[in-house]
Order: sequence, then structure tokens, then C-alpha cells
Amino acid sequence: MRALTEDDVRAAFVNAAPDEVAQLAVPHDFVLIDWDHLDFLAWSDPLLRGRGYVVAELDGEPTGVVLRAASGANRARAAMCNLCHTMQPGNQVALFTARKAGDAGIRGDSVGTYMCTDLSCHENVRLAGPLAPSEVRASVDRRIDGTRHRIEAFVGRVAHGTG
Repeated sequence: MRALTEDDVRAAFVNAAPDEVAQLAVPHDFVLIDWDHLDFLAWSDPLLRGRGYVVAELDGEPTGVVLRAASGANRARAAMCNLCHTMQPGNQVALFTARKAGDAGIRGDSVGTYMCTDLSCHENVRLAGPLAPSEVRASVDRRIDGTRHRIEAFVGRVAHGTG
């Protein structure tokens, strides 16, 4: 991912109202981000519980979406993140929704998927965890490419008001 300034990040959001962009808190380690090794930027808002942000490159341009975690009881069973395809304890995966951009979002349309609650998918695909019985480990590069493809598809559905 190409290096972005805080202003670039704020300007990238396609489904945020101006007041949401003004309230947006960038990650506390923003100035330390190693952009050369980042496929997309995702973080939880440190001030607003249940809110997260994702910025991915679509057609070479940074595109950001505001996410909201669904509230509700945590599950006791394991669950899989739909982005990084990592199995997690049930309380570490949540349904996140994003209001669609444009007229669709004004009408209240949204897109949702299950994600790691801490939005750490970028790191999770790089970890080599123990294999479960009959689990075949995909190469790390394939896992990284798959996660990047799925996050770009999700951001694209939000940005283009589809899906």
C-alpha cells in the first residue's frame, strides 16, 4: 500500500458524514506504519466503542469505509473471520456492517460480514498457528492475497453501493 498522510486517510472515506470524518481518530501508531508491508489499513476507534475503519486501495486510490460492530452476546463457540479465514474464539469475531456510499447509504442500505473484532486480519494471516486435524495450511502468500482480495471486494461493495 502506498504511504498515506492523515489528510489522505480522512479524504478516503466514501460512506462517512463530514462530522464522522472530523471525529475519526487515526491509529495511535499512525506515524510508525510501515506502508511497504501493509496490504490495507484497518483499526478500531479508540474513542468510540464498536466503530472501526478500513482503508484499501481500489483502482490505485485509497478508499475507506466506516464500520460498526453489531452489539449482542458473545458466542462461546469458535468462529471464522470472513476476511482472513482465521478461526478465532467466538468472542473474537463479530458482525461488522458498513453503510453503503451514495444514495444507497442514504436509504439505509448496508453491507456486512464477520471480521476479527480487533480488525487484525492483516497480522493474523501472517501468523503460523497450529494445524487443526485434517486442516491444510495454505501458503502465507496465498492467505495474504486472499485476504487483500476479500477486503478490497468488501470495500468495493460499500463504495459502489452494490452487494
